[in-house]
Amino acid sequence: MPMPVPRTAAVAATVALLTGLAVTPAQADPSSQRQRDFTAAAKEFNVPENVLLGVSYLESRWDANAGTPSTSAGYGPMHLTDLREAGVAGTHHDEGTEDPRGDDARPARHPQAGPAAPPPALQTVDEAAQLLHTDAGTLRADPTQNIRGGAALLAKYNTDGNWYTAVAKYSGSTGDAAQTFADEVFDTIKTGTARTTDDGQQVTLKATPDLTVPQHAETTPANVECPRRVTCESVPAPYQELPNDDYGNHDLANRPESQKIDHIVIHDTEGYWANVLDLAQDPTYVSWHYTIRSNDGLIAQHVPTKDVAWHAGNWYVNAKSVGIEHEGFAAKGTWYTEAMYRSSAKLVGYLARKYGIPLDRAHIIGHDNVPGTTPATIAGMHWDPGPYWDWSHYFDLLGAPLGGFGLPGSSLVTIDPDFAKNQPAFTGCDSPGTPCTPRGSEAVVLHSEPSETSPLLVDIGLHPKGTASTMDVADVGSRVATGQQYSVAEVRGDWTAIWYLGQKGWFHNPRNARVAKPAIGWVVTPKPGLASVPVYGRAYPEPEAYPAGVTVQAITPLPYTLAAGQKYSSGGTVGSEYYWATTFDPANHVVVKGKLKYVQIQFGHRIAFVKADDVRFLPAF
Repeated sequence: MPMPVPRTAAVAATVALLTGLAVTPAQADPSSQRQRDFTAAAKEFNVPENVLLGVSYLESRWDANAGTPSTSAGYGPMHLTDLREAGVAGTHHDEGTEDPRGDDARPARHPQAGPAAPPPALQTVDEAAQLLHTDAGTLRADPTQNIRGGAALLAKYNTDGNWYTAVAKYSGSTGDAAQTFADEVFDTIKTGTARTTDDGQQVTLKATPDLTVPQHAETTPANVECPRRVTCESVPAPYQELPNDDYGNHDLANRPESQKIDHIVIHDTEGYWANVLDLAQDPTYVSWHYTIRSNDGLIAQHVPTKDVAWHAGNWYVNAKSVGIEHEGFAAKGTWYTEAMYRSSAKLVGYLARKYGIPLDRAHIIGHDNVPGTTPATIAGMHWDPGPYWDWSHYFDLLGAPLGGFGLPGSSLVTIDPDFAKNQPAFTGCDSPGTPCTPRGSEAVVLHSEPSETSPLLVDIGLHPKGTASTMDVADVGSRVATGQQYSVAEVRGDWTAIWYLGQKGWFHNPRNARVAKPAIGWVVTPKPGLASVPVYGRAYPEPEAYPAGVTVQAITPLPYTLAAGQKYSSGGTVGSEYYWATTFDPANHVVVKGKLKYVQIQFGHRIAFVKADDVRFLPAF
């Protein structure tokens, strides 16, 4: 009587038939299944395996992303797009709460954006389903079939025997943007790469160092500030007078001569590309400096970096920063494409070099790290790009890896969890209170005691009634982000406490799976004799610094306590400054600089400022 064929042997036999390779059950390692899927699909559709691997890497880094769509409605390792299933996201912006200008000298501006207009081209899953004689649901959910679908599309697009052209078409773009995507794919093929995917698959793209990589002529407009090897276009935001002495949608300035640029702020758009670019050109709306497209990394510049855009909800931060929007939706828990990460990192690296901005998480910040200006504005501050933005990978692309620079037992730590394995149980991605799909995250949740069952911390600014923070995806009141640095308050076994919003915040940090790494730096603490010091959301000058005709801006403390004995990571000393820009005529604009000095600190999830005269610096190592 014949013995039944074991399942692993059956899988191995199937792979052998598809690839023509002799594979024994012992070789059919489950963790290499995706590698075998690429090999089989490449053979089946006569696509070079390295091309298939390269395209997939530029889309998803070979990840499955738990079956969730990307920010441009793409599914699976090959990013097959299906807008019907992904749908149009709601907004994380809590429209009507945050004033993007954040300037007390002007009436609050609360622009209302219409619903996102989905692009009609986001349906490659249908084309692939027809080629494979299957259904869209299978291609979305099954990574093996998804890879077959991507291979079938590449084969179809190769009409002239030129795989570079086929890869460019796969991007869904045309012209320079499509060619830039193809350049990145072939550069990746040339150098090779390997990684473990989010679902534990070991995938390798072997280097092809002698590969001749086609290069297209760059045609970036002369008036666009962009690095080489990306595609940029100019979509200017209007500087225009409006009725009732109003104007939009940004302020002219002369940075960095007039004001130093200290920060780059990472946003997501909460809308699709075409819709967002329409908003950028609306003089009654608000503004930001750049937008980056999801499927191919195309960059559009709207506001010159010398000028001040209205993007971060805090006028001090606006006046000292560049704002970059990324096509995406934080509220849906979606993922960001590798093409967009790479373009963004190139742009941020270029801007950081141009303006001397440190490549660290004290200066490359998310909108979710921008502080409220006063107690009344804290609850309405935006929280994009959200907990699914991969800060660790982003800083790897910037050439400034996070974590691992301190000695064991250091009194300062850098938050740095394993993105794929770190999967907090957030709620509210699709509708209030419903669980989000478990997937990798850069966020680490804090507890009030060293126990998973203890309540989360209280953020009195977000929750004025003193209730505990929640696991809602939008609630950043008890959450730290990858790359941020905090002072250690206490250690108990596998639990570490840090100082956070005047409290001890505990997180599980076991020896065999660290989510925080020792760091070296400086911390601040109240000077001797001070029971506590005020904390501020902006570094404004003393009243005496304002010239006649310029309204003095209040130095308003936030509703938190930085008490004696507590320590917070320093982001450096900054001068006090206020940009008076309330009229259309820039001749009336004034940069007010005071004698007061402040220290930027990592106080909670967001940065904050304390007066330098109130604190002393201590080394942490």
